[in-house]
Amino acid sequence: MNAPHGQAGGARTRGGQLRAAWRALRAVLHVLRGLWIIRSEFGRLTHAQSQLIVREWSRRMLAIMGIALDVQGQPPAHGAVLMVANHISWLDILVMNAAHPSRFVSKADVQRWPLLGSLITGAGTLYIERESRRDALRVVHRMAERLRAGETVSVFPEGTTGDGAQLLPFHANLLQAAISASAPVQPVALRYLERGSGLPHPGPVFIGDDTLVASVWRTLRSDTVRAVVRYGTPQRAGARDRRAWSEALRAEVQAEFDAAR
Repeated sequence: MNAPHGQAGGARTRGGQLRAAWRALRAVLHVLRGLWIIRSEFGRLTHAQSQLIVREWSRRMLAIMGIALDVQGQPPAHGAVLMVANHISWLDILVMNAAHPSRFVSKADVQRWPLLGSLITGAGTLYIERESRRDALRVVHRMAERLRAGETVSVFPEGTTGDGAQLLPFHANLLQAAISASAPVQPVALRYLERGSGLPHPGPVFIGDDTLVASVWRTLRSDTVRAVVRYGTPQRAGARDRRAWSEALRAEVQAEFDAAR
């Protein structure tokens, strides 16, 4: 005899909550392990060694959370490159690090995220007060230093998360770091899709009045999230100023976003 529809729906709900709780516990333990690694090992590792650990740690975290990673296109070769990506979720840094680790530039309030803030800080993130022009100049100088040292740096030029459907305008000021360091910029598109249908997955989206806890919980309850990282072709500024270059890069990220499936 089949169970009544209400009972079946309730069982699925309870099953999703138990799955999410188990994943949350494992994720917290994995974060604590990451913090221990940063504090005990990073100081004696080369940059390449630490980046490898970041990649493997990130991939393990995605597996714990039940998220499939789909890398499309060609990740950057080792060396100086500035990656620019659209911004949808708190998951974006984790997903990009699982595909190809880099040093991120992030808004300053990420430092205050429970546990994750300490982990992101320990991985060498550069924080920026976006409302402060003076702070933006400081971060541009730091980015240029890292690029000249041969590192990969990543930014979200929208400045905030979008709804995952349409890109917001790009802020051009951080591109000055690539111009100063004579480094190429590689456009990157991020999408979160349903594994079966290929339609946008609402779980990881983090906008408006949504809370971090609510978005994390939606994501942990799902078994169907596929995170797509699609790399475009690196390009140089040439004769373009940073505003014109920013508009061209936004168009490239949008094209890669539309092509990601």
